[in-house]
Amino acid sequence: MYKPRTVDQPAELLPYLFAAWPSAKKKQVRTWLKYQAVTVNGRAVTQYNHPLNPGDVVAIRADRFATPGTVIGDGIEVHFEDAALLVIDKPPDLLTIASEAEQEKTAYYQLTDYLRAGNPHAHERVWIVHRLDRETSGLMVFAKNPEAKGILQTGWDKAEKRYQAVVEGLLTNDKGTFQSWLDETSPFKVFSVQRSATTRHAVTHYRVLKRNKGRTLVELTLETGRRHQIRVHLADAGCPVVGDTKYGAKTNPVKRLGLHAWTLRFPHPVTNQKLRFESPLPAELARLV
Repeated sequence: MYKPRTVDQPAELLPYLFAAWPSAKKKQVRTWLKYQAVTVNGRAVTQYNHPLNPGDVVAIRADRFATPGTVIGDGIEVHFEDAALLVIDKPPDLLTIASEAEQEKTAYYQLTDYLRAGNPHAHERVWIVHRLDRETSGLMVFAKNPEAKGILQTGWDKAEKRYQAVVEGLLTNDKGTFQSWLDETSPFKVFSVQRSATTRHAVTHYRVLKRNKGRTLVELTLETGRRHQIRVHLADAGCPVVGDTKYGAKTNPVKRLGLHAWTLRFPHPVTNQKLRFESPLPAELARLV
């Protein structure tokens, strides 16, 4: 992404970085320094006025941030981090962003606190690209600057988003497509209704992975991204997600919603490199089938 540079005259590190990589935002460059992204002759340097001499090799490394598997806050697992992105595995029962009732137990708050290294007066923050229901676990993407957020959101309808769900009952067809018009006007529950000026079209493709114990493990690919879309479509099919009492589930065997965001594929907002992430179905859900 950023090729190493060889210093040709004495300089201080921060001004040199600004000059050597003019396309990078100054805030981003300072973030590189803070999180040991900058190396001089192979050694990480965080001091902004570190002296450079002719012949020194300055590089921006890609492994400076949290390593995959790092856990932040209330069980947030990092899958990937660079100067533009944070890809995480959100545990169930964690809001994406604050509500009136809950300000701090959110992915947004805890990731922002992580970027600020616990300093509430720092200015770093994450930017929300998309959301998962509080009850749903799995992969989420956060941007680390507004430019990355804008690029990601502009193309988010083309990103590949796959979920796995354990549902009550046995879906009869091995694959198919759910379609309906959703009424999202209620803040608490979404309904499939007749098309009107206030409804939104929702399309979910599904593929059965396994049937066992009176339940079905199904993979779902979103063509549209409506609120509660998967949950409504499965309930409409007579196979609500286990634990989803809001949409008619009769059982809650593992005290959580049986829905998991397991695959994301999208282009990197800076390099356009194709990125793919997978998060296996949590063991407590896999055991149900």
